[in-house]
Amino acid sequence: MNKKDLAQIKRNLTEASNFMTLNHVLCAFVDADKNIVYSKHQLHGIMPAEEAEIILDTLKKSISGSMGKSMLEFEFNKEAYQEDGAQNILYKTLQSKLLDDEQNTRFLEHITQNIQYESTFAIFAGHFTYDVMTRDKNEEELDVSEKRFNFIVTAFCPVEIADDTLVYDDIENTLFKKHNTDRIVSRTPSDGFMYPAFSENAADINKVLYYTKSAKKPNISIVDDVLGCQFLMTASDEKETFRKVLNEVVGDELDYTVITQVNEKIKKVIDENKYDSDLPSIDDIKLRDILYDVGVSDEKLQTVHKIYKDNVGEKALTAQNLVSTKTVVATPEITINISKEATEKIRTSVIEGRRCLVIDLDDPQITVNGLPTTLH
Repeated sequence: MNKKDLAQIKRNLTEASNFMTLNHVLCAFVDADKNIVYSKHQLHGIMPAEEAEIILDTLKKSISGSMGKSMLEFEFNKEAYQEDGAQNILYKTLQSKLLDDEQNTRFLEHITQNIQYESTFAIFAGHFTYDVMTRDKNEEELDVSEKRFNFIVTAFCPVEIADDTLVYDDIENTLFKKHNTDRIVSRTPSDGFMYPAFSENAADINKVLYYTKSAKKPNISIVDDVLGCQFLMTASDEKETFRKVLNEVVGDELDYTVITQVNEKIKKVIDENKYDSDLPSIDDIKLRDILYDVGVSDEKLQTVHKIYKDNVGEKALTAQNLVSTKTVVATPEITINISKEATEKIRTSVIEGRRCLVIDLDDPQITVNGLPTTLH
């Protein structure tokens, strides 16, 4: 599932769309001991308007964000289609369209028995039907094909108990402490998933799309245990792994110029492929080409393949997760933030025997602690 596929689903996941229908919804409440204390499935179309709107909004947020960061596609393990496997359970739930009480119970129990969640939470699942849009032969007018894409979006929402607080009583004209026991279900899911994935205008039942609100701290138990897939690396993990590879390969040749130029080269890869459906990536071959372009020695370049494979394996790294939007030069005592437009104005030099960081200034007017001054 690529950027284009995801954008197509997002674009039509609205009440105003004539191509997408939210059919049934399944709601459940799970206590801190993972007991399903409430569950109910119902037609979305006959729900009270405000309640229906909240659920649709929550489900939409479960496929929000960008591919490669908060939205991650995974392929099921081979064991996932066994009788008690995650893919089999999801597939049968999809086929039931959330109308079968027994299958809904099996679906919810599979989640609660495998998920690691810090507190009580709510589960919302929606069965959607999308009349797949296609373009005519001239790629101009949209039409509806005979294909129908049925899928389920599931959202996991934390539940909060409001703290004791002071409230104002306008009748008694006084403030008093009120003990609040209301359990408020967040409208913003912490995690979610869409099954099956949508690829080339068709369902891909062997893949699932996982959503996390926190790209740096995803709930790995959902991917590994609930969905039966294998979580590899977060966006921040990819960046740290790439830095490790770069450091091991370049070693003593790694300086300010190499670091900033590598960053610029990867940005160029992203810019050149920004209209592609698939996310641009960096593998060992592309990395070697980049390092060659920035002047790394042949001796170092010969180590790229092994060091990359030892740290990353066979997969390519997502290019957008590797770049830094600004350059930060730091010592224990000094930190300098450099915008992307100014990286060439910074250079290293040895002056009177001392290693120095030199900043070229076009304008002698600067600010110190917010106050204007002039360099003489």
